[in-house]
Amino acid sequence: MKILSLKLWEPSPESKQAKNMTRFIETINSKYLVQITSYEELYTWSLENTSSLWAELWKFAEIKASQNYDHVVENYEQMMSARWFTGAKLNFAENLLRFRDNKTALIFKGEGQESVRMTYAMLYDQVARLAKSLRSLGVTQGDRVAGFMPNMPETVIAMLATTSIGAVWSSCSPDFGIKGVVDRFGQIKPKVLFSADGYFYNGKAFDSLERILQISSDLCDLVKVVIVPNIEKEPDFRKIPNAILYNHFLAADENLEIEFTQVPFNHPTYIMYSSGTTGVPKCIVHGAGGTLIQHLKELMLHTDLKREDTILYFTTCGWMMWNWMISSLAIGATVVLYDGSPFYPEAGALWQLIQDEKITVFGTSAKYLSSVEQCGLHPGESYNLMSLKTILSTGSPLSEKSFQFVYQHIKQDICLSSISGGTDIISCFALGNPIGAVYAGEIQCRGLGMKVESYNSQGQSLLKEKGELVCTAPFPSMPICFWNDADQAKYYKAYFNVYPNVWRHGDFIEITETGGVIIYGRSDATLNPGGVRIGTAEIYRQIESLPEVADCVVVGQHWNNDIRVILFIKLSEGIEVNNELENKIKATIKLNSTPRHVPSKIIAVKDIPYTLNGKKVEIAVANIIHNEPVLNLDALANPQSLELFKDLPELKV
Repeated sequence: MKILSLKLWEPSPESKQAKNMTRFIETINSKYLVQITSYEELYTWSLENTSSLWAELWKFAEIKASQNYDHVVENYEQMMSARWFTGAKLNFAENLLRFRDNKTALIFKGEGQESVRMTYAMLYDQVARLAKSLRSLGVTQGDRVAGFMPNMPETVIAMLATTSIGAVWSSCSPDFGIKGVVDRFGQIKPKVLFSADGYFYNGKAFDSLERILQISSDLCDLVKVVIVPNIEKEPDFRKIPNAILYNHFLAADENLEIEFTQVPFNHPTYIMYSSGTTGVPKCIVHGAGGTLIQHLKELMLHTDLKREDTILYFTTCGWMMWNWMISSLAIGATVVLYDGSPFYPEAGALWQLIQDEKITVFGTSAKYLSSVEQCGLHPGESYNLMSLKTILSTGSPLSEKSFQFVYQHIKQDICLSSISGGTDIISCFALGNPIGAVYAGEIQCRGLGMKVESYNSQGQSLLKEKGELVCTAPFPSMPICFWNDADQAKYYKAYFNVYPNVWRHGDFIEITETGGVIIYGRSDATLNPGGVRIGTAEIYRQIESLPEVADCVVVGQHWNNDIRVILFIKLSEGIEVNNELENKIKATIKLNSTPRHVPSKIIAVKDIPYTLNGKKVEIAVANIIHNEPVLNLDALANPQSLELFKDLPELKV
């Protein structure tokens, strides 16, 4: 059990009063004659009045629909069978394109390039022209359109044009390998592929045309490949069958009105993918209405995003945070698209962008914040961050040390919202609370309407104890289905085969006495020495405090009918492993956790494997040290690093 964490920040009474969350509470109090005075009370009300909550969120977010719903939710008692807002007809893109004025919608900052701006009126016009082109090509409701694209305006335009037709959008980042792309897009058979000719990263240009040639030849249902110039003004794409330049494909008409195809609430809009580190990626299908209402709840209430805000999430188009960020258009905020290395041409590249564009909401990964600290950068001292009101962090648990670094060296008066959810739900289970306090190492709250609990192995709910992250009631952004899973067997196995009628997400969590959430890492990468379950993040938290260690990964090794903990460390520059360092690491872990957490072996390696989405891959390392296959190396950003873990003599004694 964790003792009460250190409070790092709390909004002033004046600040609380100005928040969207407060306005929503006032709406609920007035309509339902209740006296809610805190987020905790609102959260409890949201679980006890589920239909009313989502109905009020529909109104609060001003969801645009051509046909109103008959019922908020049907078959609520059965999670896999629950259906939301039945009878409603809407269009996802229409909700994101409700503004057509001269306010800036998108700012694109490519690595080493000048910023490019696009107003809401310009964005609408571009989407209208591209939608006409797609319709002329024969793209209709339910067809799939794919993007192998950097994070640039044309990606947003292509997604909006696709979904305006009622077609389904799916994207991969251009740093994916050929097999990784084909493993994903090959399952969903897109009719059109959008791809840039290349991308920039860390001062280098990477050509994508050869990969596009191979990818397009493996996607036999493609009708057209649309090439977006990025690294060259006139790329040579002649080898690619059925290819055309973006500007030549775009309809020339002016002042077009978009014909928004109206679809049911649960109509497919996005196809996302599991990481694929244990096999071919699962194709996770998300619906138009569920994605929209969940994103608007999280952006408007849990992030306090307003029309006057400017939001940047450092992400690629292969991560669900891109989809989440783009939904900010429905609020009328300005969305900043950054593509490239966050440390080029200097370590403070993103902080410079925050200063220049007066960004108010900045989202990133826990790994990035840790890297900023490790490189010695103090953004609050080097840049003007007056505009910044919120920092969002996800991808992995944010350590207490990183929490404190933000308040010491970035900004004191800021809402630091660690958030956690995933591709599976294209949203969050736990996230920010702009009217609540921030405690070191804790996510502020569970999301409204998300009945998140911590379960032990017997399915009993825990408080202030570590257990499995589960959700015990349905919510609108649950996947509609998995692609090519007609009997829903894969869907059931992924989430419901451990606790009947309860979503098991695969994380270890603790729900604290403050109502916050602590994430302890993936439960499918659990360490189990002596039968005691340990989350890997519990060890990572301790290692992050040691300047000698640049990175690490921890796994369990089968040994003498038990599991022993193996810690692999990537050393900081100029550091070597010796007994003194090993003793320091072990003492730090033991002092701040338990003797069970202390690794049996500490082994130095030159690199740590990550997925393309920036997550450590403990399972792949565990497979390697047990001489078991890693089924999909294309899911890794640095697959060659796995060679470092093969046949290590230290693991044989």
